[in-house]
Amino acid sequence: ACLLHPRISNNDNKTFSLHVVQEQNIQKYGLPMTFSPVNPKKGVIFAKTSVQSTIWKLDKFDVALGQWFVTIGGVEGNPGPQTTRNWFKIEKFYGDYELVCCPLVCKFCKVLCIFINGGVRHLALSDVPFNVIFLKA
Repeated sequence: ACLLHPRISNNDNKTFSLHVVQEQNIQKYGLPMTFSPVNPKKGVIFAKTSVQSTIWKLDKFDVALGQWFVTIGGVEGNPGPQTTRNWFKIEKFYGDYELVCCPLVCKFCKVLCIFINGGVRHLALSDVPFNVIFLKA
């Protein structure tokens, strides 16, 4: 399994969409992640304070590359049809974990994988999961 070290990167020189990508240098840990439950009354699962807003969302379909990429710019809370692209869950996967885009109001779930474009490893939708492990920040 690979370690997922999320960091923020520009998609390309033409757009300002900030993709979630895998850190290429395993000595660097990128930005810490925060996980919040669907039901906020149950409390936060894991938290690390960050001065930057890095809430993930599933971005619009990239026609040129044929991919749905995970970017930042999502909205925390407010569960409903307007925020379904912000809903991800963590599932056990062969002793590690996989990240899944799984809006509760939809009848499908898609795993997240790594899509390589220009040497950059982007987090994207796929039918083939990408194993991840988590390190305490």
